Amino acid sequence: MRRSGASSSSSGGDSVVADVGRRRSTCGYCKSGRRSSVTHGLWANSLTVYDYQDLLDRGWRRSGCFLYKPEMETTCCPAYTIRLKADKFSPSKEQIRVSKRMQRYLDGIWDGKKQELADKSGESQVHAHGDTLSSTSQMESLGRHEQNTKDEELLDHLSKQIDVAIQSFVKSKDLPCDIQYPKGIVKKVSQTKKRRLVDGSEDLLYTSSISFQLAATLRRTKSDANDIGTKKDSLAVIGSSYDIFPKDISEELANALQHLVEVPNLSIKACNGHLNFYSAVKEVRSDKESHQVAISRESPMQESKGHGILPENPQRMKRKLEIHLNRSSFDPEEFALYRKYQIQVHNDEPGDINQQSYRRFLVDSPLIYVPPTGDDTVPSCGFGAFHQQYRIDGRLIAVGVIDILPKSLSSKYLFWDPDFAFLSLGKYSALQEINCVKENQRPCPSLQYYYLGYYIHSCSKMRYKAAYWPSELLCPLRYEWVPYDVAKPLLDRSRYAVLSDYTNMQNRDPMLTQEPGKRLDQQHDDPGDEDLNDAYMGEEENMLDSGSSEDEQSFETNDLASTPTENVDFSRILFDLGGTRLRYQEFQHALRPAGQLQLKNQLLRYMKVVGPHLSERMVYSLG
Repeated sequence: MRRSGASSSSSGGDSVVADVGRRRSTCGYCKSGRRSSVTHGLWANSLTVYDYQDLLDRGWRRSGCFLYKPEMETTCCPAYTIRLKADKFSPSKEQIRVSKRMQRYLDGIWDGKKQELADKSGESQVHAHGDTLSSTSQMESLGRHEQNTKDEELLDHLSKQIDVAIQSFVKSKDLPCDIQYPKGIVKKVSQTKKRRLVDGSEDLLYTSSISFQLAATLRRTKSDANDIGTKKDSLAVIGSSYDIFPKDISEELANALQHLVEVPNLSIKACNGHLNFYSAVKEVRSDKESHQVAISRESPMQESKGHGILPENPQRMKRKLEIHLNRSSFDPEEFALYRKYQIQVHNDEPGDINQQSYRRFLVDSPLIYVPPTGDDTVPSCGFGAFHQQYRIDGRLIAVGVIDILPKSLSSKYLFWDPDFAFLSLGKYSALQEINCVKENQRPCPSLQYYYLGYYIHSCSKMRYKAAYWPSELLCPLRYEWVPYDVAKPLLDRSRYAVLSDYTNMQNRDPMLTQEPGKRLDQQHDDPGDEDLNDAYMGEEENMLDSGSSEDEQSFETNDLASTPTENVDFSRILFDLGGTRLRYQEFQHALRPAGQLQLKNQLLRYMKVVGPHLSERMVYSLG
């Protein structure tokens, strides 16, 4: 039966939630051992992506079908929702290094063994200032040294081949052999210089300006000969049939080098007098389907045999990375990887990990899937809960559990193969998810933000999330977004802060009016290969522990009883009463006074934590 003002049934797309209430549990961040984490909870039977987006913007998160929100004023470790506008993202040097490290691994230049050796040795290098380098820093230092050595060997080899080409050029043009010609010098092209060049220069690796130096030498020789009146026939040839233009010389040298340089996947071209060396292999991407992306990388350049520059192990030259986006469902291969990750990374007991708990934590979802509509309102993958698989040469190495919503991609959990820890998959997957927002923003302009979960300023291991810059934190009182640079000074003073009060704080504290980049430390604590996970499985179950003491239960009751309800309008809240949808105003008179007071106290808390608009839009289930 349906009454006026009631929305459609849950099968038709309603959000149906049941209030779990306010509970205390043991904190998973400060490890105090006390039940100091205070959280509100809801069970969601079904949830529209639009309602969940609004819940995110009020500080909620989900674990399976369980929704939770910290009570910020009283919990021991206040957790602030943090987000990033994807098209404004500016990667840090460390994040760029992570991408380059993955690229080197896919190209076959590096196989991660340096880090494995550093990890096993347990030794650390020390800076002159006494700072200890992490094994990751050691690996990066060794990798850079190895790569620089290879680059130097190759540059030396190419320079020597240019010298041979010059001698061939001199003989073919019958030029003087008794003068000193310049030596060939080949330089590596920096990324900054590539960006300044025209399109198509992204594959440019090395360059040489030898043609300009050679032309200048020949001009000086010709001028000197004219001055002393000893003009040679060979120099006459230079003046008549060959005009000593660097462009002509570079073309001659490029043709000669094609037969001299035996470096696979390296092409040589003359360009406006320069000799340029390009990678002959480009990144390849397959065509995208509605919800699958395949990314392929191949090795650009390998050194040749026969010149003292040996190629990498040919069996490890090429690796293929594929990223597949699938709707959330149970996958035995994913579960096996999750089990391995929890045991080896988080030291979970094998007996505590089972399919039922895994499904409840990472597979089950109340989100109602919205398929693509073909217009600019829904991306090609649709809205809903997804698992994003990362595979290298077919092997599953990581799975990102994400929600794609009308305004955002929300990162929920990531688990990865510990054998590939050297690739920093937590950071790499975050960069890929940010890129996913950017790509989907074109067909769906409303999709602009990347939600990183919770930021906990009082927990040093969670501060690294702010390294994804420029990020914003959600004010826990007014639910306004505040730039992290502005919020940080407030959080330095107090664990709990009304972040939107920063305008008033500026008037009292001149430090808060300074330019953020000059007053804030941008070096965030980096716990190594951390992902963006907020909490581990089981914390939401602690919240539901029925073993709460009488004192705790009394605390909740007294807290609610002291709150006046007379001036609060509950009439528009929609209820599910055994399958029947009614507004509170339609059945409140059937309740006894004691029942009305108890329900009003419950609804008051519910309205406070979800907001008045959602309290009228979502269906409140009484079981």
